[in-house]
Formats: sequence, C-alpha cells, structure tokens
Amino acid sequence: MKDIKKGLSRLDINIKLILYFFIILMFSTCLIGKTSIAASQKKEVGKMNFELISPAFPPNGEIPVIYTCDGKDISPPLEWKGVPPGTKSLVLIVEDPDAPDPAAPRMVWTHWVLYDIPPTAHGLPEGVTPDELPKGTKQGLNDWKRTGYGGPCPPIGRHRYFFRLFALDTVLPDLGTPTKAKLEQAMKGHVIARAVLMGTYERIR
Repeated sequence: MKDIKKGLSRLDINIKLILYFFIILMFSTCLIGKTSIAASQKKEVGKMNFELISPAFPPNGEIPVIYTCDGKDISPPLEWKGVPPGTKSLVLIVEDPDAPDPAAPRMVWTHWVLYDIPPTAHGLPEGVTPDELPKGTKQGLNDWKRTGYGGPCPPIGRHRYFFRLFALDTVLPDLGTPTKAKLEQAMKGHVIARAVLMGTYERIR
C-alpha cells in the first residue's frame, strides 16, 4: 500500500512538472510571436513612410514645360523621406508606360536611371549634373542610349511619367552604365521598399 502511495505521489509530481514546463513553453512562444509581430509592424510602417515628392509639381499633376523637350529639358527637383532602416543604397528609375500612344501603348520608355544613391541623400536638385549627384551615385542608360535625364516628349496624347525610388538592402556592384533591364536584374531580391511619384505631360501643338 505504501508503495502504491509513493508511486501516486511521484506521478503527481511528474504531472505538475510537465504542466509547469508546458506553461513556460506556451508563454515563451507567445512572447516570441508578439515580438515578431511588433517587428513586422514596425517594418511595414517604415515602408509606408517612404515618400518621394517634387516641389515642382504635385502627385498626379502636370509636369512643367521646363522639364520637358519643349523647355530646357532639365530634371525636376526631387525630395524623399522615410528611408527604411537597413537601406544600403537607393535606385531611381523614371519611365513612361504610355509610349508611343496612351490609347495603344506598346512599350515602356525609360527616361532616367540612377543607382547606388547613398541612403543619406534626401533628394536631387533641379537640373542636377553628374558632378552634383550624391557621392557614389552611378548612372545607367535611358532609352535614348545615353546617361542622364531625358524629359517628357510624347509624340501624341497625355502620357504618365513614373518616378520610382527603390530602397535596397545592398550596395550594387559597379555595373558600368546598365540598361534598366540589367539594373532590375541586379536589384532582384534586394528591394525592401519603394516610393512612387507620377506626373503627366501632353505637348501643345
């Protein structure tokens, strides 16, 4: 009888120990889950705060003539904020998805390509020259097969021009003067956030 009581007592202790460790395991799992969710939410907020604007025109507004082939064809001023933590470099691509005719678009025309922009930069001045680019910034080829900015020059209709800024978790190697396609290939798997500014333009004939 005494052996039975001892056995039951040991069984009771073992059950209590199992319950104790189970509670600790559940608490740890819950705490890790909450920490992971909080980190994920913080990361998403950082992405949402990443913003690209131009003092020269509002989002979805008309791009002033000075920045087109009908004017001085210089680049508009750009400003950005909210670069996410962990960003090692930025990429800027400006493109027109409405070429040649917005009623029947057949291609995306690339107007400007910049990469390895340092994350400490906050924008680009109006009519930026190669010497005025943030230190370390490299240039790619636009669809005129040259580096630098080429302004809107739509042959027909009102086109949309997308200024796309990408935050990367790496500094890209020296790609020379890559096309947009080659740059996008190198960017794969490294984009942690993006910001977009869209403007429009139609030539007055």
